[in-house]
Amino acid sequence: MVNAAMGSAMGATIKGFYAVTPDEADTVTLCAMVHAALEGGASAIQYRNKIADHALRREQALALAAPCRQHGVPLIINDHLDLALDIDADGLHLGAKDGDIAAARRALGASRLLGASCYNRFELALAARDAGADHVAFGAAFASTTKPDAVSAPLALYAQARATLGVPVIAIGGITETNAPQLIAAGVDAVAVITALFGAPDIAATARRFLSLFKENRHP
Repeated sequence: MVNAAMGSAMGATIKGFYAVTPDEADTVTLCAMVHAALEGGASAIQYRNKIADHALRREQALALAAPCRQHGVPLIINDHLDLALDIDADGLHLGAKDGDIAAARRALGASRLLGASCYNRFELALAARDAGADHVAFGAAFASTTKPDAVSAPLALYAQARATLGVPVIAIGGITETNAPQLIAAGVDAVAVITALFGAPDIAATARRFLSLFKENRHP
């Protein structure tokens, strides 16, 4: 086990601007993009690369661990529990078909973050929370270029989850600077963004603008 990221953000929680990496094959390019997001104030980084093989995933995750640690920002691994444990990442995010939440919690221990994709289903979020997830994500909030066939999660669902679950609620899918205020006003704790951040000409400035939206639109 490589002691790369452990301790970088222990005790952290998910809130604010959550950056999710794109499918980038070049590690140097990916690191530059993530560094810019961190400089812009991203409060969490999720390493997600659906086109990478195991060797590339490990290379990239290790490369991202150091800058995340330097910024005190949690590095969360998408889908791959084995990789999260291997590099001592700060957390793991699982989709409905990517692993058992309770088993993942046992493997990760109590101190690491564990998120669950719950799509547009409140009952999935309840089950995930009860199984050990400490934050849940609903989406797609809006039409998504990353997942064009994704189900739609209505604004009312975020408000319901925020009022009843007792864990941070994240919105993902098709989120832009224009529509994010609707989600923030509905009570989400964080917005998770891929394309609108990493496809922007100035990643750091874009991250800063997303962060400012929380100050302008945060519910009481």
